Amino acid sequence: MSNPFENPDGTYLVLVNDEGQHSLWPAFAEVPAGWTVALAETDRPSCLAYVEEHWTDMRPLSLVRRQET
Repeated sequence: MSNPFENPDGTYLVLVNDEGQHSLWPAFAEVPAGWTVALAETDRPSCLAYVEEHWTDMRPLSLVRRQET
């Protein structure tokens, strides 16, 4: 059995949590608590491109906010 998080032929969602962290998530799996869908079901390359474009600061939002004050 292959890893569903690395299936090049699978479809995925991009999830985001309250800290602004992004995750690729297999479309067939239930979205875990604390995460919301940022990009609807699509192919893996599209999800990776979305994450690369939108998650440009790897710091959690709580850390960003503390450093801005």
